[in-house]
Amino acid sequence: MAAGSDVAVSSLSCANCSKPANLQCPKCMELKLPREGSAFCTQECFKASWSSHKSVHLKPKPSSLGTGMTGEQISDSLNEGWLYCLKKGQARTPKLPYYDWTGTLRPYPISSKRIVPANIDKPDWADDGIPKVEPNSDLQQCYQIERMRETCRIGREVLDAAARVICPGVTTDEIDKVVHEATIAAGGYPSPLNYHFFPKSCCTSVNEVICHGIPDARKLEDGDIVNVDVTVYYKGVHGDLNETYFVGNVDEESRRLVQCTYECLEKAISIVKPGVRFREIGEVINRHASMSGLSVVKSICGHGIGELFHCAPNIPHYGRNKAVGVMKAGQTFTIEPMINAGDRDRR
Repeated sequence: MAAGSDVAVSSLSCANCSKPANLQCPKCMELKLPREGSAFCTQECFKASWSSHKSVHLKPKPSSLGTGMTGEQISDSLNEGWLYCLKKGQARTPKLPYYDWTGTLRPYPISSKRIVPANIDKPDWADDGIPKVEPNSDLQQCYQIERMRETCRIGREVLDAAARVICPGVTTDEIDKVVHEATIAAGGYPSPLNYHFFPKSCCTSVNEVICHGIPDARKLEDGDIVNVDVTVYYKGVHGDLNETYFVGNVDEESRRLVQCTYECLEKAISIVKPGVRFREIGEVINRHASMSGLSVVKSICGHGIGELFHCAPNIPHYGRNKAVGVMKAGQTFTIEPMINAGDRDRR
């Protein structure tokens, strides 16, 4: 805890017990968040409220939003600032950048967050961007098979609708619009929307982007490959599925990559049954990818899914992994092999 100025903090109350406070959360100071709500009278009060207080660190910084901004302007501000991490979070760069005529690296524009009608059932992060239970639950709450089947059928229809518009010249933002509207039309909520402030309704990952790409104004080009990752929230459960598509005329190397990835998925699915260890999935995928001269991404894995968007078990796709547990009847989880042409560390 950091001690604040006597003048500035003397009038503040403890966020936990409302007593006069002269200590301030160091993380709030680093993020330049308002002092109201980040002041505490003692270390004990700070520790007692940490589980709830830490959520404010994930929220957008009010200082970055300015004053007198409309809701749409705030949404635009957040979208422009949504970055992804490199080098274990120590560096950040705009998603899907391009080079302008001066050679300067610039991000493609991201449109405003799309609206979801009030009558649609929403997950807990829909309004404030903060999952209340996600993503650290160790509980597998994925036993609602019939609801999962129904939700995944909707997800498949949404993904097929997105596939029908993929062609050279179409932007990934236009794909996102199709996904959003098809999901809403089916009575569902696009799970990625506002999940940890993610600004779009699906993920579109082009060429060397492994996953979680943000739909933007970049036009797909002849020869691209694009993965569209869709998750639908319907009747209290999430249905997550994705597929990689060819854009126009794709070279043979890209075709082999996508074909091998599909075969890895099929081979992994074929061993799924009660009693099989989760770690076996990675062995099967890794063996087939290696035989094809390709490599497997290790930094991202499959996951349990159901009432929670992401939950146990973890499903690594690489060999010699240490995934815990065996498959049981009633569980639902994703298998999402991510395969690279070349070495996994030098894509």
